Amino acid sequence: MFLEDFEVGQTFESQGRTVTEADVVAFANLTWDTNEVHTDATAAAEGRFGERIAHGVLGLSFAMGLASRLGIFEGSSVALLGVEDWRFTGPVRIGDTITCRVEILAVRRTSAGDTGVLDRRFTLINQDGATVQAGRIPLMVRTRG
Repeated sequence: MFLEDFEVGQTFESQGRTVTEADVVAFANLTWDTNEVHTDATAAAEGRFGERIAHGVLGLSFAMGLASRLGIFEGSSVALLGVEDWRFTGPVRIGDTITCRVEILAVRRTSAGDTGVLDRRFTLINQDGATVQAGRIPLMVRTRG
Protein backbone atom coordinates (compact mmCIF):
# COMPACT_ATOMS: atom_id res chain seq x y z
CA MET A 1 0.00 0.00 0.00
CA PHE A 2 1.11 3.56 -0.70
CA LEU A 3 0.43 6.78 1.20
CA GLU A 4 -2.80 7.39 -0.71
CA ASP A 5 -4.19 4.02 0.42
CA PHE A 6 -4.13 4.91 4.10
CA GLU A 7 -6.76 6.81 6.09
CA VAL A 8 -6.91 8.01 9.66
CA GLY A 9 -8.69 5.41 11.77
CA GLN A 10 -7.77 2.35 9.71
CA THR A 11 -6.86 -0.55 11.96
CA PHE A 12 -5.01 -3.71 11.01
CA GLU A 13 -4.70 -6.86 13.15
CA SER A 14 -1.78 -9.25 12.82
CA GLN A 15 -1.71 -12.98 13.09
CA GLY A 16 -0.70 -14.46 16.44
CA ARG A 17 2.78 -15.56 17.44
CA THR A 18 3.64 -17.70 20.44
CA VAL A 19 6.68 -16.58 22.42
CA THR A 20 9.03 -19.49 23.07
CA GLU A 21 11.86 -20.12 25.49
CA ALA A 22 14.15 -20.36 22.46
CA ASP A 23 13.12 -16.81 21.45
CA VAL A 24 14.08 -15.42 24.86
CA VAL A 25 17.37 -17.35 25.03
CA ALA A 26 18.34 -16.35 21.47
CA PHE A 27 17.56 -12.69 22.19
CA ALA A 28 19.60 -12.78 25.42
CA ASN A 29 22.53 -14.24 23.51
CA LEU A 30 22.19 -11.79 20.62
CA THR A 31 21.98 -8.69 22.79
CA TRP A 32 24.10 -9.82 25.77
CA ASP A 33 21.18 -8.85 28.02
CA THR A 34 21.34 -11.80 30.38
CA ASN A 35 19.38 -10.30 33.25
CA GLU A 36 18.14 -13.15 35.43
CA VAL A 37 14.50 -12.17 34.97
CA HIS A 38 14.98 -13.49 31.41
CA THR A 39 17.58 -16.23 31.88
CA ASP A 40 17.42 -17.75 35.38
CA ALA A 41 14.26 -19.73 36.13
CA THR A 42 15.03 -20.08 39.85
CA ALA A 43 15.78 -16.40 40.43
CA ALA A 44 12.86 -15.29 38.24
CA ALA A 45 10.48 -17.54 40.18
CA GLU A 46 11.24 -15.50 43.29
CA GLY A 47 10.84 -12.18 41.48
CA ARG A 48 7.94 -9.89 40.68
CA PHE A 49 6.51 -11.99 37.83
CA GLY A 50 7.05 -15.44 39.35
CA GLU A 51 8.70 -16.74 36.19
CA ARG A 52 11.03 -15.74 33.39
CA ILE A 53 9.67 -13.12 31.00
CA ALA A 54 10.69 -11.87 27.57
CA HIS A 55 12.86 -8.78 27.26
CA GLY A 56 10.83 -5.61 26.79
CA VAL A 57 12.53 -4.74 23.53
CA LEU A 58 11.98 -8.31 22.31
CA GLY A 59 8.27 -7.54 22.60
CA LEU A 60 8.81 -4.36 20.59
CA SER A 61 10.72 -6.39 18.01
CA PHE A 62 7.89 -8.90 17.82
CA ALA A 63 5.44 -6.02 17.27
CA MET A 64 7.54 -4.78 14.35
CA GLY A 65 7.75 -8.26 12.86
CA LEU A 66 4.02 -8.92 13.25
CA ALA A 67 3.26 -5.59 11.56
CA SER A 68 5.63 -6.50 8.75
CA ARG A 69 3.81 -9.80 8.23
CA LEU A 70 0.64 -7.82 7.47
CA GLY A 71 2.27 -6.98 4.12
CA ILE A 72 0.68 -3.55 3.92
CA PHE A 73 3.92 -1.60 4.40
CA GLU A 74 6.07 -3.82 2.19
CA GLY A 75 7.22 -2.22 -1.04
CA SER A 76 6.40 1.32 0.02
CA SER A 77 8.36 1.71 3.27
CA VAL A 78 11.19 4.25 3.04
CA ALA A 79 12.31 4.75 6.64
CA LEU A 80 11.29 4.06 10.20
CA LEU A 81 11.19 7.48 11.87
CA GLY A 82 11.26 6.54 15.52
CA VAL A 83 9.61 4.83 18.43
CA GLU A 84 7.62 7.28 20.50
CA ASP A 85 5.80 7.05 23.82
CA TRP A 86 6.42 3.29 23.99
CA ARG A 87 5.09 1.78 27.20
CA PHE A 88 5.61 -1.65 28.70
CA THR A 89 2.32 -2.19 30.51
CA GLY A 90 2.58 -5.89 31.27
CA PRO A 91 5.00 -8.77 30.96
CA VAL A 92 5.35 -10.87 27.83
CA ARG A 93 5.63 -14.40 29.19
CA ILE A 94 7.10 -17.48 27.63
CA GLY A 95 4.10 -19.30 26.15
CA ASP A 96 2.07 -16.14 25.50
CA THR A 97 0.51 -15.79 22.08
CA ILE A 98 0.72 -12.17 21.06
CA THR A 99 -0.86 -10.15 18.27
CA CYS A 100 -0.25 -6.61 17.10
CA ARG A 101 -2.88 -4.02 16.27
CA VAL A 102 -1.71 -1.15 14.06
CA GLU A 103 -3.89 1.96 13.91
CA ILE A 104 -3.29 4.83 11.51
CA LEU A 105 -3.38 8.05 13.53
CA ALA A 106 -2.30 10.56 10.88
CA VAL A 107 -1.40 10.62 7.20
CA ARG A 108 0.55 13.50 5.70
CA ARG A 109 2.56 14.14 2.56
CA THR A 110 6.12 15.41 3.00
CA SER A 111 7.29 18.63 1.37
CA ALA A 112 9.27 16.57 -1.17
CA GLY A 113 5.95 15.24 -2.45
CA ASP A 114 7.12 11.75 -3.33
CA THR A 115 6.84 10.44 0.24
CA GLY A 116 4.56 10.77 3.19
CA VAL A 117 4.47 9.96 6.88
CA LEU A 118 2.11 7.55 8.59
CA ASP A 119 1.73 8.12 12.30
CA ARG A 120 0.92 4.64 13.59
CA ARG A 121 -0.09 3.36 17.01
CA PHE A 122 1.06 -0.17 17.75
CA THR A 123 -0.64 -2.22 20.47
CA LEU A 124 0.83 -5.59 21.46
CA ILE A 125 -1.88 -7.80 22.94
CA ASN A 126 -1.61 -11.18 24.67
CA GLN A 127 -3.97 -14.14 24.38
CA ASP A 128 -6.08 -12.84 27.27
CA GLY A 129 -6.76 -9.57 25.45
CA ALA A 130 -4.45 -7.59 27.74
CA THR A 131 -2.31 -4.84 26.26
CA VAL A 132 1.30 -5.62 27.20
CA GLN A 133 3.02 -2.90 25.16
CA ALA A 134 1.94 0.10 23.11
CA GLY A 135 3.29 3.20 21.47
CA ARG A 136 3.67 5.18 18.27
CA ILE A 137 5.97 4.20 15.42
CA PRO A 138 5.89 6.70 12.55
CA LEU A 139 6.91 5.45 9.12
CA MET A 140 7.89 7.26 5.93
CA VAL A 141 6.28 5.65 2.87
CA ARG A 142 6.28 6.27 -0.86
CA THR A 143 3.39 7.82 -2.74
CA ARG A 144 2.01 6.36 -5.95
CA GLY A 145 3.26 9.32 -7.94
